[in-house]
Amino acid sequence: LERSDHSELSEFFKKTYGPTGAFNAKPFEGGRSWAGARPERRAIGYDSRGIASHMGLLRRFIKVGETDLAVAELGLYGVRPDLERMGIGHSVSALFPTLQELGVPFAFGTVRHAMRSHVERYARTGMLSVLTGVSVRSTLPDFHPYMPPTRTEDLLVLVIPIGRTMSEWPSGTLIERNGPEL
Repeated sequence: LERSDHSELSEFFKKTYGPTGAFNAKPFEGGRSWAGARPERRAIGYDSRGIASHMGLLRRFIKVGETDLAVAELGLYGVRPDLERMGIGHSVSALFPTLQELGVPFAFGTVRHAMRSHVERYARTGMLSVLTGVSVRSTLPDFHPYMPPTRTEDLLVLVIPIGRTMSEWPSGTLIERNGPEL
């Protein structure tokens, strides 16, 4: 991406995440197009008005219970507010060939509980599973001497089987990210 692309994405994320709280838009100030970990790949949808949607992904190892697992973490999901409820979110299935190309057994992501009804619609297609009762520990994206270096959150965990079946997802009530969330 060119600098102008990062600036355009930054504005997109501020407008997309800002209505959920000013703090949620803050990481995107100054033309930054990522909040925590920087995506390895991005799927960006455009229309005549500019960026319509975005999904980032990053290969990483996570620890589920006692099992180290390679995954493609999905994050930085957004749809421009005027296009919400039009089914654009279903386009995540267009990423499936890319996920297969990466050679990971699973794609993994997290969302806040407020997004439950939204993600459960996708789970009905059989493409992904929504796991509850799992805590996720992440490194904070920025160091602050007055804060602990990690945080643990109760989140909804989304899992998309890529090279394995869902029955092969390890059991555990704690997932440790190897770094900050995407």
